This record gives sequence, C-alpha cells and structure tokens, in this order.
Amino acid sequence: MASVQRQHIEHIFQLGEGLDAPQLPAQATIRRSWLRCLNEYQLDPTQPRPARVVPQQTLIEHRESVDELLHVARAGVDQLYGQIAQLGYVLLLTDHRGITVEFRGNPNQDQQLRKAGLYLGADWDERFAGTCAVGTCLHDRQAIICHRQEHFDATHISLTCTAAPIADPQGNVMAVLDISALQSPTQHESQNFSLSLVTLYARMIEDAYFLQRYRDCLMVRLDTSREFVHVNGRGLIAIEENGQVIAANAVGRELISAHQQRWPPWSAHHAPMLSELFECEIADVLSINSATNDQLRAFRARASNAIYFISLLEPRRPRIAPLGKPASSLPTALERLGADDPAIRKVQKLAERLCNEASVNVLISGETGTGKEVVARALHDSGNRAKGPFIAVNCAAIPEALIESELFGYEPGAFTGGRAKGMRGLIPQAHGGTLFLDEIGDMPLALQTRLLRVLAEREVMPLGANKPEKVDIRVITATHRHIDTMIAQGEFREDLYYRLNGAQLRLPPLRERADKLYVIRQVFSDVVSERGASSAPRLRADAISALLAYAWPGNIRQLKNALAFALATAESDEITVYDLPEQCLSQRITRTPAITATESEAADSHLVTRLQQHHWNISAVARELGVSRPTVYRQMQRQGIVPPNKA
Repeated sequence: MASVQRQHIEHIFQLGEGLDAPQLPAQATIRRSWLRCLNEYQLDPTQPRPARVVPQQTLIEHRESVDELLHVARAGVDQLYGQIAQLGYVLLLTDHRGITVEFRGNPNQDQQLRKAGLYLGADWDERFAGTCAVGTCLHDRQAIICHRQEHFDATHISLTCTAAPIADPQGNVMAVLDISALQSPTQHESQNFSLSLVTLYARMIEDAYFLQRYRDCLMVRLDTSREFVHVNGRGLIAIEENGQVIAANAVGRELISAHQQRWPPWSAHHAPMLSELFECEIADVLSINSATNDQLRAFRARASNAIYFISLLEPRRPRIAPLGKPASSLPTALERLGADDPAIRKVQKLAERLCNEASVNVLISGETGTGKEVVARALHDSGNRAKGPFIAVNCAAIPEALIESELFGYEPGAFTGGRAKGMRGLIPQAHGGTLFLDEIGDMPLALQTRLLRVLAEREVMPLGANKPEKVDIRVITATHRHIDTMIAQGEFREDLYYRLNGAQLRLPPLRERADKLYVIRQVFSDVVSERGASSAPRLRADAISALLAYAWPGNIRQLKNALAFALATAESDEITVYDLPEQCLSQRITRTPAITATESEAADSHLVTRLQQHHWNISAVARELGVSRPTVYRQMQRQGIVPPNKA
C-alpha cells in the first residue's frame, strides 16, 4: 500500500482514539463522519473497498422510483455538465439511497471512472463507501465538499467531490447532485466555487420539480428584489384559492418557519394562510395579474417586516384533446387509481397492457390497506372479461378447515355438516371472469398444491366429485408478505409462486405517494357516495393539511375509516381538523407543548360553561380549547356532562 494511504489510515485511527493532529480534517462534518464510519458502521480503514455498482435490474428500479425527478432534472444536469466538463469533472445525480441514477462523464476515461465508482449505478451510501460527498450530504442534509484525504476510504483520497441535496416540497432529501474529479489541486479552497455551483443547480432542479409538482395549483413566486421576481424569484408557495398554504420550496419553508417560531401557540398546528405570512388579503394576491401593470405587488412579511415582491402563477389550462379522442388513453377504472405519482403511473401503464392478457397471472404486492383489491377490480373492469364475474377471496379471512371446500366446492354428502345440496366453489363461480385471491401468502401448503393443479390443468375437482369441472378463469393474487422469504423457509411453493407471478404490480404505501391530495379527495368522494347523502360537508383546508401530514400506517383503508368518522360526526357543512380522529392529529400535536398539555387542561377548565356559551356546539368548544372533538367528548364523559337534548 502506498505510504500516503498508510498515513491516511493512521490519521483515521488517531481521530478514533481521541487524539488531535494538524493533519486531521478541519471540517467538523468530516470528523463526525469518520467517527460514524469507525464506531457506527464498523468500517475497517485498513480494508479499502472496491467501488460497488448495482446490477442493471436494480439500477432500473432505482431510476424508475425517481422517474419524475429525472425528467425535470435532465436539463439542469446537461447544463451544469457543459460548464464543468472541460475542467475534468464528472457529474452524478443519486437518489436518496446514494445510488447514481444519472451520470455525465468523459467516455475516454470510462475504465478509470468505473474503477473509482464515478459511474452510473455506483453506490455512494456512507454506510458502505465511508465518508464521501454524496453519503455525508445525505446524512447531514447539507451541501459539502469532500476533498482528497477527507474521504474515509484510502482508495478515494485522490478524488475531490462536491455535493448538494435536492429536497422535495416537504423538505425531505430525495436526491443528491454531485460533481467529482479523479485529480485536483491539493488546496481545499480550490473547490469553493464548485460548492457554489452545485448548490445553485441543486436549488434550480428543486424549484423546477416544485413547479412541475404543483403546476395545477395557484402559486406565488416571491423575492426581495422586484427586478428578479419574474425571471428568478427565489421563493415559491403553492396555495388553495382561499389562501391556505399547500406547500413551499426551500425559501418559502424558511419564511413559514420564521412565522411559526414567532407565533407558535396558534400557528404550528395548522398550515398557515398566505394572509398570516404577509400583510395582505387573499383578494389582493388573486388580483395581481389583472390589477397591476407589471403583474407584481409588494407585501410586508409579518415575521421579519421585510418587503417581498410577489407574482401570481395561475394553474395551466387543461389541454384540449383532439376531436374524437379522450383526454386520457387509460380505461376509466385504471385512471381512477391515482394521479401524478410515478409508482402509480407505472402500475397504470403496466395494468393497461395486461388487462386483456388472461393467460398472464398477475401478483399485486404492497402493504396492507394500499388498495390491492381496487387494482384487481380495475384490471377486471378494463379488460375483455369485464362482463364476467369478479370473485374475491380473502385467504386470511377463511378458516383453514373451510378454505378448501369454499374454493373448490363439494358434492351432496361429501362431509358431515355440509349443505344437503352441496355447494359450488368460488373457483367455479369465477368461470368466464376473474378470480382474485387476496393474501395468497396465507394459503395453507396443502391447498397450494391443489391450486397449482387448477392453474396447470384449468379444471376443478369439487370435494366428493367423481370427475373434474372445466374452468375458464383469469387469476389475480395479492399479498403484503415477502413470498421470497416464505419460499426459503418452506412456507410457500416456489413453482406456484412462479405460476402466479406472471407479472407483478407493486403498490406504494400512501405515505410515499406524490398524489396524496388526489387520493384524499377521491376516497372522500367514495365515502360520500357510499353514505348516499345528497350533499356532503366540504373538506376544509386545515383538515386537508392534517390528512396530508399524517403518515397513514394503515394506508388507504385507514384514510377511508378516518373520513367516514369525520363525515359521521361533523356538525356543520364543513369538516375541519377538529373533526378528524385523534390519531390523525398526533404527529402534529406533539410538536407544540401548548397543544400536548391541553387535554389535561381541559379537564380542569370550566367545560360546562364553555359548552353553554357555545350552545353545546362541540366543534366550537374544541376550536376554542385547541383540541380535537373526541378529546372534548372524553372530558364530558369523565366529568359526567350530558347535553340538554340527551338528558
């Protein structure tokens, strides 16, 4: 090993032993990363790791997961690389797991770049690669230079790398933009301009993604300089028509944060109104384009008293489809599965190709409650079997002793306790249509063998029968379990798995979907329809904000239950944040001490007096106390308070 590498390894051990020396990195972020590599990740600096490049199929999956971002980012990537290529730099764009999903480099250096890990598909996660610009940027969520000997791995000490995070509209890091070079000057200061350049382009890509993501919403663009608002306004805030904030870019989030730090008791538990951030009325903002010459207005920020110049970006007009063609080529049932979410879009496109391919069995995977049966029904309704039956079977809900007879049916007298006339099984009932087997991972092994025979021979033998019955079925299955693990443990037949998994549709959890607002409104509409109400309360913006902020461990099923609860208990013509179930507010409430203490405070307050003042309007009392309606109901129950109309 070269002497410079040995010295580098000695410096790492010196830091690990608590020693200090002039040769150690000056940056505190680099020192902390070295210690993480030693103590948390247990990386051995004496055992340099070769660059890891993921297989092609894995790379495809990583690229597909950030497909929307890649579409937006490519122009910025090409533009930045055009500025740095002549200086010997390469460009990497990684996803939030450190996998390089976009790359620009000199083809003449292909072999050297691949060996160094500066290549498409390279893994720069700090847990594997050690201290590096991408991995440490992901960990610390901030732009960073990792120059030569600041790298942890001794094989990387000739590299210089500079990276900046790219955040989604909620402030979560979704990608990292990095420029690197195989060789560079020894001085750390030589990379300062690289840091400014990468940070600038990361923000440009971030804002372009924001504009794409909220292109159908009202937006305001703002800056402290009137001259730059239209061409390069730094702040972006998406709003409802009433002025409620939906989302904001980095500058907008800083403005909101400053507002909430100044007035935490009443603003931290709901998305603010634009009129709370600025000294303005929403009508002043909505009239900017029609009432001003330069389509700008100046407003004062309440938190800082700074003057901001604001322009209004109105939603794009829907594109008029050519005569005779629908606006969307997707069948209606598939189109309703989602809106602008990359993972759902992939499901829709693949499902469209599969809906008429009855010979291809489909396996739908995803967490519990993500809507697997809804997708199965959409596949059925969109294909040439739509007029046939759709038979859904939950393998986890039928007792193991009955599942065989339920699926295959039985002849009269086949067993004690059966129906006198026998029973036609669910599989024969699906003849000419679709059989949907939900939670296929819970099917007993013995029954898996019989199902495999049905799929292979396309016939069913009911219990007690002398001859089989021919069936023409399309089979769709679903599971939330890891079938690969079950196969390895002998709990699921491998041959059956391959027979069922002709094509796989993976549903994302609700918390990861980019079209959560669409899902909320769609589910709310469905719940209203199921209740058969001629009119329904309106979902107010604060309720929508709370629903968007919640993690939804139970996914769409839990969302549906929450909206059904709100509809059943709402006392006015609009559903507010206080009408939602308590668990939907927990993640927001715990951030503000004034809110977490209110439940106990409500018990000590003159609750009866407040109820009487508000004419026993529970929602009004909840708003005054700053708690949810269920909290007020609990306090009434504990204190034995009964409304006059129920006494």
